[in-house]
Amino acid sequence: MELNQVSYFINLAETLNFTEAARLSGVSQPSLTRAIRRLEDELGGALIYRDGKNSRLTGLGQDVEAEFRRMLLALRSVRDHSENWTMGRHRVLDIAVAPTISPKAFGTFFESALDKVPSIEIRLHSLQSGEDSSEVLSGKYHACILPREVRPDRKLDVRPLFRERFLLACASEHPLATAAIVCGEDLARYPLVDRLKCEFRSQIQEHFARRDVVMRPRFRSEREDWVHRIVAEGRAICIVPERSAAETGLVTRPIEGFTLEREVVIVTVSGSTAPVEIRKIAQLAARHEWQ
Repeated sequence: MELNQVSYFINLAETLNFTEAARLSGVSQPSLTRAIRRLEDELGGALIYRDGKNSRLTGLGQDVEAEFRRMLLALRSVRDHSENWTMGRHRVLDIAVAPTISPKAFGTFFESALDKVPSIEIRLHSLQSGEDSSEVLSGKYHACILPREVRPDRKLDVRPLFRERFLLACASEHPLATAAIVCGEDLARYPLVDRLKCEFRSQIQEHFARRDVVMRPRFRSEREDWVHRIVAEGRAICIVPERSAAETGLVTRPIEGFTLEREVVIVTVSGSTAPVEIRKIAQLAARHEWQ
C-alpha cells in the first residue's frame, strides 16, 4: 500500500466520481482507477460499487475510509509537530464544545492546562447541529467536550470529566426561588423557556408528562445565552444543567423527584494517532479537580 493510494481513495470517497477524484488527485483517471483496483486486490474486496451516478462505498470501503482518514490525520500531526518544534511555534489544538456546556467550569482548567503545556494554543469551536464525536475521527477537531454519547466506539478515547444534575433555573426574585426544593406541580404555574439544543429535552418532557405536569413553553431557542437572560429577567423558568447557570440574577433549585443527570466527557482519537499535545490535555482534564 502506498500513500498516494490513501489520498486517491479519500478523494474518491468524497466525490464518488472517478473523473473528479482524479482531478483532485492531480493524476489521470486511468492512473487513479488502476491504483484503486490494486488497493482492492491488496485488501481483498471491493471498496466502491461502480454504478455510474449511483456509485457508493461498500461496507469495506466505509471502514477503510475511516481508517485512512485517521492515517492522514496522524501524518499531518507528525508534520505539524515537527514544524512547530523546529520553528518554535505553538501547536494549535481545535477543541469543539457542545453548545449546552457552560464555560463556567472550564476557565480554571484551560488556564492550568496552558501553563503545563506551554507549546500549545487552544482554539475553541461550538459543535454545530448534527455534529458529534465522529468529527474527531474525521479530523475536523482534535477533541470534543460534550455529554457522553450512548454508542461506544473503540476508535475513540472517552474520558469522563464531571457529572451534573438538571435543576430548575429561575430569577432570584421569582416565587419558586424561595423554596429549597421545588414541587414539580408548581412548575406548571409559570411559563417555560424551551431549550431546543438540550440533549435530554425528550427525557425532561417525558418525566413531567408522566406526572401530568403540563409545561407551557412561552419561548423556544437554540441560544443558551438568550435562554438564561430571559430566565434571569424573571420572564420564564427553565430546566438546565447545574453548572450552566452563570447569568447574574439566575438561581437554581432541585425539583422534587427529578434526578436526571448527565456526564460531561472529553473525546479524542484513541491510541498514538492522536497528537501528543491533545493526549496530554485529555489526561490533564481527566485528573482535574472540577469544582
